Amino acid sequence: MTVTNKIERKIEQIAPGEVFGYNTFGLASNEVLAGAKALGRLKERGVIKRARKGYYYKPKLSVFGEQKPREDVLLKLYLFDNNKQTAYITGTRLYNRLGLTTQVPSSIRIASLDRQIKGKVGNLVIKPARSYVRVTSENVRYLEILDVIKDFNTIPDLQKKDGLAYLKKTIRNLNNIEIKKLIAYGISYPPKVRALLGALLEEYYNDGGDLKKLRNSLNVTSRYQYGIGSILLSTAQLWNIS
Repeated sequence: MTVTNKIERKIEQIAPGEVFGYNTFGLASNEVLAGAKALGRLKERGVIKRARKGYYYKPKLSVFGEQKPREDVLLKLYLFDNNKQTAYITGTRLYNRLGLTTQVPSSIRIASLDRQIKGKVGNLVIKPARSYVRVTSENVRYLEILDVIKDFNTIPDLQKKDGLAYLKKTIRNLNNIEIKKLIAYGISYPPKVRALLGALLEEYYNDGGDLKKLRNSLNVTSRYQYGIGSILLSTAQLWNIS
């Protein structure tokens, strides 16, 4: 069976709208070049269309015309590398999903430690953002919390009391092991983030050793402006937050 035949038979089994890449076909190293050419010919014939470099889909036709794969499916192409998560969605798109803003952005920020991720999904422009640690599927939830703290002053339409209520509730739902992980990742974030994280934890978390790590990472003379007083956060002054 030729490489072209192998690919065509496999594509016949793929549902319209499903995204696939080279690894779908189980090609040997000496078949990759022929496989790329075969996919290129199928694309020219309109049998498949390109989702992004190295990924394709079969067009799905309906009474409304051709339908592309769902947005979340296409976004995953930017978040994963060889089936491992290496990036995550941050910025206004994240904060909208968390209920912290009603604004719906026309662009989306994707953060990675070692990749500058750019692209386009439909009319949605993808822009790169910085991750402070290497991204995995296990640590994204902690990085999202830390990003809320990092961008606390700039999240569109966010009321400070509502933002603090979200952070307090989210952090208090973590167990001690999860809090230790949050602190471990938080150490890599800017001092302002570490300060507010420490103030949020000190309201109820009892492990002085973990809090000491955060406190020792900060300059004792630095002040951190969040527009938060002791009425909203009782431990704010202990961490030089105002």
